[in-house]
Amino acid sequence: MALSNSQYDAIMRAYGQQQFKNRHEQEERVAEVYKKIPVMKELDDSISSKAVSCARRLLDGEKEALKELRNEIIDLREQKSLLLKAGGFKADYLEMHYNCTDCKDTGYKEGIKCHCFRQLEMKYLYAQSNIEQVVSVENFDTFRYEYFDDTKIIPVLNRTVKQYMGQVVETCKTFAETFVKDHGNLLFTGPTGVGKTFLTNCIAKELMERYYSVIYLSANDLFEVFSKNRFDYQNVEDMKGMYQYILDCDLLIIDDLGTELNNSFTSSELFTCINERLNTSKSTIISTNHPINELRDRYTERVTSRLISRYTIIPLYGDDIRIRKKAKRVD
Repeated sequence: MALSNSQYDAIMRAYGQQQFKNRHEQEERVAEVYKKIPVMKELDDSISSKAVSCARRLLDGEKEALKELRNEIIDLREQKSLLLKAGGFKADYLEMHYNCTDCKDTGYKEGIKCHCFRQLEMKYLYAQSNIEQVVSVENFDTFRYEYFDDTKIIPVLNRTVKQYMGQVVETCKTFAETFVKDHGNLLFTGPTGVGKTFLTNCIAKELMERYYSVIYLSANDLFEVFSKNRFDYQNVEDMKGMYQYILDCDLLIIDDLGTELNNSFTSSELFTCINERLNTSKSTIISTNHPINELRDRYTERVTSRLISRYTIIPLYGDDIRIRKKAKRVD
């Protein structure tokens, strides 16, 4: 799940192109101002000339030269500001403009990947995991109630599955709509084919369209990252990066929890992941075929206590939708 060298190079090329674009646009703004306010070029030339003169004086040992230069430049910049305002330009019109002011479109801030770099990285990871293509097909607009049974009353629900799914979909929509302030967590349980993954994809699409970072991993892939982060010393940097994304992304989706090989390592890593994300108010959605009592037996009490107390548990019912879809196509 880490970026390949070619993907990293593509991101850095994009930053290089953005820097070139920034310089070109600044040059065009400068030319525009010089044409409208010719004296502005004289002020800029004066600033450059004084800076060169100051450098020579400093080399000659004149310590007061720098202080004098600062005072003169402050005065010249005030004149420029007044001229820009009089000419109808904003105060920062001649400055370099950046898409990201934090890293100045370099991708790095103080030697660490900027948040804008991580967003670009996430887009490549989306493409790599195929999630963008999936959510274009599986989303709230394509959700169909017709595949859910409306003939039998489910005793535990006291209504049909189709009626119940109306409530579930509204819960999912509310989760997406209030995501920024609620930082909620969901646990979908139920047998294969009842809509767990489809619903998580619906939520994922809504959040991705609002530029939240979403990571979708099957349980097997999740624990593979955990294992490599712990034991694969050849790719330590890549694995640390991916491991940190899992902890830091706005929404982590863990699909089919319980299909992985279960042992003390997976239970420990799952607890760490869930607990870290709860402590930092990061949202997680988990889907599993196991009811909550089986999760208690499969994982530690610490894991299930977090799920029960901090997650909205949504059990799903009914027949395998894929079978019902095939039956409808035959009809």
